[in-house]
Amino acid sequence: MSHAGTRDRRTLSTEERKVLASTLAGTSIEWYDFFIYAQAAGLVLAPLFFAPVSADAPGLATIISLATIGISFLFRPLGAVVAGRFGDRLGRKKMLVFTLVTMGAATSLIGLLPTYGEIGVAAPVALMLLRIVQGFSAGGEWGGAALMSVEHAPRGRRGLFGAYPQIGVPIGLILATGVLWVMTTVTTPEEFEAWGWRVPFLLSALLVVLGYAIRRAVEESPIFAEMLARKKASSAPLRDLFRGNAKQVVLTALIFIANNAAGYLVIAYFVSYGSTTLGLSRSSVLLATVVASFGWLASTLYGGALSDRIGRVRTFQIGYAFVFAWMIPLFLLVDTGEIVLFGAAILVLTLGLGLSYGPMSALYAEMFPVSVRYSGVSIGYALGAILGGAFAPTIAELLMQNTGWSGSIGLYIMLLSAISFAAVTAVREPRGADLGVTEGRTNAAAS
Repeated sequence: MSHAGTRDRRTLSTEERKVLASTLAGTSIEWYDFFIYAQAAGLVLAPLFFAPVSADAPGLATIISLATIGISFLFRPLGAVVAGRFGDRLGRKKMLVFTLVTMGAATSLIGLLPTYGEIGVAAPVALMLLRIVQGFSAGGEWGGAALMSVEHAPRGRRGLFGAYPQIGVPIGLILATGVLWVMTTVTTPEEFEAWGWRVPFLLSALLVVLGYAIRRAVEESPIFAEMLARKKASSAPLRDLFRGNAKQVVLTALIFIANNAAGYLVIAYFVSYGSTTLGLSRSSVLLATVVASFGWLASTLYGGALSDRIGRVRTFQIGYAFVFAWMIPLFLLVDTGEIVLFGAAILVLTLGLGLSYGPMSALYAEMFPVSVRYSGVSIGYALGAILGGAFAPTIAELLMQNTGWSGSIGLYIMLLSAISFAAVTAVREPRGADLGVTEGRTNAAAS
């Protein structure tokens, strides 16, 4: 379209700022809760909740602990479906608050759980049940936040607006890793394992209060009323979605798998690998992850803005080509055991992650017609997370234990990058398509 590359440089309106602030705050708090578990799984949950299995098979406890990260992903599609259905009946604000409070409650309760040594097998069972609740809550969050930002954006700035809920991931990671870093710095290893690991989980209760206050304030603006009306119009039975848009659902899932898998190496695996396998101090590894997360934040915003200039598909292609090319050099640097090179390797990886994540909200919104958009983007994203990041840390650990070569993990991510590259290449560039909400026309431009 002739107008697809046009950029709107005007100052943001008050309502647009409220939309960006509310989507950013909500996703950041949700992902803090989600990532605290992912990082603790690699650091302390294995000996505290799954230690008995290590007696017969050393390393198995770590594999099981990392696998519990992925269990929650299986329930994210359910969360997406339930949030959409009841959001129509009870209102958007109530469902957003429900997912936020549910996530925060599950996170805080994990911080209070007795360990295996105290209550036996009930401890890992309770841990997995609370992780499932986290997955359910996360599934109900992303789609609404992504569409809110994109559908209220000027046509030429959808990529940039859509990047705001996306940077909730690195911000949540910065918060989660930063709190863990503080705790590992101010406590001894024995103190951290005894009680220090619980503090980041319990802090979630304070974030829930903050998130509730932000969402309650934004709900009073006409932005939320309009979004609720849009969501009612765009929620459709799943049979309608898969009858007419099955191809788009499959493509959105495949487009996401490499980014999510490589992202969960940064979020969860490298923390465990650096401190356990390489023998680096926990605090140093966590600090390196914090620094890398800032790179992820910046590259995600840049990726969204870049997609407004050169297109969503081209930006994704550049990002995935970068991730593919960096995998082997990344592990060569990581395996030096030098913390500066370890951190630099992960920081460079986040540049490719940002380019293949920042444009995602806009790309997905523009691929679906309004009648099935909310269901389509939410379910596609959730399925991609299951196929990509759900068990990526577990697969990485299994590859490492069975091959003894970290490059095998790199080859695994390279394979997924090739699949995601092919999937996004199969999408006809949708930049600038009519979304059918703020512009009053139905989008039928995506293939």
